[in-house]
Amino acid sequence: MKNPRLLTLLFTTGLLALPVCMASTPSVETAATVETATVSQPVLQDDAFVPMSRTVDHRKFRVLQNEFKSGPEVTQACLTCHEDAAKQVHKTVHWTWEKEQASTGKMLGKINVVNNFCVGVTSNWRRCTSCHIGYGWKDSKFDFTAEDKVDCLVCHDQTGKYKKFPPGAGNPQMDPKGKEFPKGSGKIWKPVDLRMVAQNVGPTRRENCLTCHAKGGGGDAVKHGDIDMSLVNPEFALDVHMSPEGFNFDCSVCHKSDNHAIQGSRLDMNPGQDHGVLTCEACHSDDPHTKKKKALNLHNRIACQTCHIPAYARKTPTKMSWDWTTAGQKKDGKGVVKKEDGVLVYHYKKGGFVWEKNVTPTYAWFNGQMNYVTLDDVIDPSNIVSLAYPSGDIDDEKAVIYPFKVHTGKQLYDNKLNKMVLPHLMPYKKGDKTAYWASFDWQIAVTEGMKAAGKEYSGSYDWVETEMYWPTTHMVAPAEDTVDCKACHVEDGLMKDVPGLGTDWIELY
Repeated sequence: MKNPRLLTLLFTTGLLALPVCMASTPSVETAATVETATVSQPVLQDDAFVPMSRTVDHRKFRVLQNEFKSGPEVTQACLTCHEDAAKQVHKTVHWTWEKEQASTGKMLGKINVVNNFCVGVTSNWRRCTSCHIGYGWKDSKFDFTAEDKVDCLVCHDQTGKYKKFPPGAGNPQMDPKGKEFPKGSGKIWKPVDLRMVAQNVGPTRRENCLTCHAKGGGGDAVKHGDIDMSLVNPEFALDVHMSPEGFNFDCSVCHKSDNHAIQGSRLDMNPGQDHGVLTCEACHSDDPHTKKKKALNLHNRIACQTCHIPAYARKTPTKMSWDWTTAGQKKDGKGVVKKEDGVLVYHYKKGGFVWEKNVTPTYAWFNGQMNYVTLDDVIDPSNIVSLAYPSGDIDDEKAVIYPFKVHTGKQLYDNKLNKMVLPHLMPYKKGDKTAYWASFDWQIAVTEGMKAAGKEYSGSYDWVETEMYWPTTHMVAPAEDTVDCKACHVEDGLMKDVPGLGTDWIELY
């Protein structure tokens, strides 16, 4: 069989039904109360019906008939059948938020690296961990071994009604009176009906993944330029793989899972030289172009994404720059400033932002290894500090020319130790004056943030310009919209800033 993903394609087209969870099987005692025939029934989501295939009707499980008061109570019920699921989740990067980079041996992951958005997780847990697949990570004492802290619903909800409360450390809002967030917005978060959600679980859908991966950094399209909520139901022109008019892929078609460990990581990527998982060649072969376009197969030093993703943020603007130096001020007497189209360009708690739409990527050599800065790394503040950047050059046989979103920022560093610092931004609890969003004092905020991280701080800070490279892999355009040959094979073309190319290759066109 030439295509190793035939079974996957059958699953996504509905010709075969996927079980809810293949990691474990319901016990005999519990399963006896359930109709075990495969059912396919629509689940109400707002005004639309979403088809759902599953091996059992979870509404008929006795253990799911309870009125749940918290997320962990739901997990305890799930574990009566899926008894190994939590242990499997505990071994994943989705749970630990850290991973040793195979190519360098450096311990990285979300919990260790510095970014130029909200800077870091430590001391800001309650807000950051609203995207953790667990419940209650509010400080450094979180129990990573507790099985009932695993959030099954965030990945398996089929209703669209399950939401984690943004400052709730990964918990859903359960106060029957409702809670307002953001403060002063008038937006009331109603309690989640955990019983209803638990009875309507199924295979992960793109909505489940995008809830966190599209909204990282505090909102839609903030971090990634190629991942936003428009991919829930994209037009064919936006993404041929995920569009219902195309292959209608869910994220799990490419990002396969094994015992809840999901493939795909920016720490060690595969840019195309090896034809393993998560590469275009895994489905499209070494010579995907035929007939008149056969010459394109000779571009073995150019990633497929370089031509097939001509621009990112083609539907929704993405954040391109974040300037923390202007935080704590009032712009024209206003604490919040939005453009006419509603895009937020200034917030007194966070500073100024630049957003762009339909952005041409930045191109660079990439061998699959991304490099990241942690609080332990010495930086050179006289230059723009690259907090995340790709390895590779023209002499590296594994490197290919790859497209990136480059996000720039202005943020704090220790100007005596020449290291990045981590400010404590969000109050731990009511009355916490050490957070910047309470005191608006950077010295207090940095002192507390570095204390929480257990890192040395000289007591002296300044501002530095930073940048982060984000690999662009989604939003694959239709064949007719790919990058034209003339866009590159001219003296001032798209490849003009890629080191080492020279000018000889231009004449090849």
